[in-house]
Amino acid sequence: MQFFSKRSSGILLHISSLPGVFPIGDIGKEAEKFIDFLQAAGQQWWQILPLGPTSSAFGNSPYMALSTHAGNSLFIDIDDLIDQGLLSKKDIPSQKSSEYKIDALQATVLKNNLLQKAWIAFKANPSTGKLKNFEAQHKWLHNYALFMTLKKEFKQKAWYDWPTAYKKRENSAIKDIESKLADSISYYKFEQYVFFTQFNTLQNYAKKKGIKIIGDLPIYVSEDSVDTWSNQDIFDLHPKTGRPQNIAGVPPDYFSETGQRWGNPLYCWHSKDQVVKQKLYKWWEERLRSLFELVDAVRIDHFRGFESYWSVPASHKTAMEGRWIKGPGIGFFKEMEKKLGKLPIIAEDLGVITPKVEKLRDDLDFPGMKILLFAFDGDPNNNYLPHNHPRNSIVYTGTHDNDTIVGWYLDPEVSSVAKKNAKLYANRENDESSSIHHDLIHLALSSPACLSIFPIQDILGFGNDCRMNIPGTSKDNWTWRCAPRFINNDTAKWLLKKSIFFGRYTEKKEKA
Repeated sequence: MQFFSKRSSGILLHISSLPGVFPIGDIGKEAEKFIDFLQAAGQQWWQILPLGPTSSAFGNSPYMALSTHAGNSLFIDIDDLIDQGLLSKKDIPSQKSSEYKIDALQATVLKNNLLQKAWIAFKANPSTGKLKNFEAQHKWLHNYALFMTLKKEFKQKAWYDWPTAYKKRENSAIKDIESKLADSISYYKFEQYVFFTQFNTLQNYAKKKGIKIIGDLPIYVSEDSVDTWSNQDIFDLHPKTGRPQNIAGVPPDYFSETGQRWGNPLYCWHSKDQVVKQKLYKWWEERLRSLFELVDAVRIDHFRGFESYWSVPASHKTAMEGRWIKGPGIGFFKEMEKKLGKLPIIAEDLGVITPKVEKLRDDLDFPGMKILLFAFDGDPNNNYLPHNHPRNSIVYTGTHDNDTIVGWYLDPEVSSVAKKNAKLYANRENDESSSIHHDLIHLALSSPACLSIFPIQDILGFGNDCRMNIPGTSKDNWTWRCAPRFINNDTAKWLLKKSIFFGRYTEKKEKA
């Protein structure tokens, strides 16, 4: 609780959704402008989604990254490379990017070409020693660069479809690739050097402006990731094929009659081989350490999986016939704290949560999440209603997986009773002229919860055409983008006034 003890608020906006001239948002000047906006609006937190490199095979979902350590090279600021003399303005081809939607394919082609040109210039630069120093400080880097090189060599096939020698990481095959494709391996290291250098600059800018960053950590990793490929023994994989024997998901519930079959490989939490267990804990330690080098706090997605997790046989087409298996529990977090110190973690505790999960969260003193869109079923004891929020919790109007407030309110499938209750709770039942997004932001700011977070779409009153993700679907997710004109002084002034009123920001008075 200590880390979040001061009343405050912030905005959820992923890097990809930032404005800019390129087909996807980046960590350059527009990111700094957004930090300026947060400061002007009296916000103290910027929450982002996972930063890892994505794959078109998984719809470019940030929750199915190719690496838990690496940064997404599409977020690299090209203008910075021009300023360094690694590119010139003439290198930038004419392009037309949408203000409202990212184009990951266009961004990939464009930025890959530019980064390759920058790499050629970098190799001729005496400062290449900095890359060696970067590699020495990031032990994961060589495996990542090797993995990306092999994916390129094998036409982007998943690692478990590579020739056996490479799939099994046989020494002779790996050494052969390291020799033949050394330049490609070094290029992928260069990408990460640039990303981390730029992100560290952004971190320092945020710190200077009094803004803290909340990162996001999916509990599971993608089956086709460098983490799975290079640590096959810590995952529940078939020893011959490398494919998962059991996979992650959730059982049938109110939202899905067949449950959700996520497909991620499960961890060998209960391996009788102590070497495997030690390696698994070490892998987690390094994963957490890497992320906390980039952000000030972390939201752990699907926190309940640490108490118990749903295991589904990989051969099954649905998640119906899985079973609950005990997770690593509090002992895991105590081990991590021994290595890393007190962890500023937000526990994503949504869905069907048992008393045991709540006890684990509370014993660790992690704040949970309260989503206002879940609050208005008419039950005064609903945990998501503001008067039931504990101090040690984070209130969200919605998350990246929810509809926007306005989209929810206009959705004909949402109960009219829930909409009426939302208005009633905000004391607006007779005022249809009021804006529902303003009402729920008002409620979130007034909550006893220590921290209020709003997706930028809710701040701006956007509809469901601007939502970030629809769970269980793969088309057109993760593509929404915010046009620059919406991040403006009028919005900042309005939010600042509201934040001051509810004690979430203390206005600094000039000394006489």
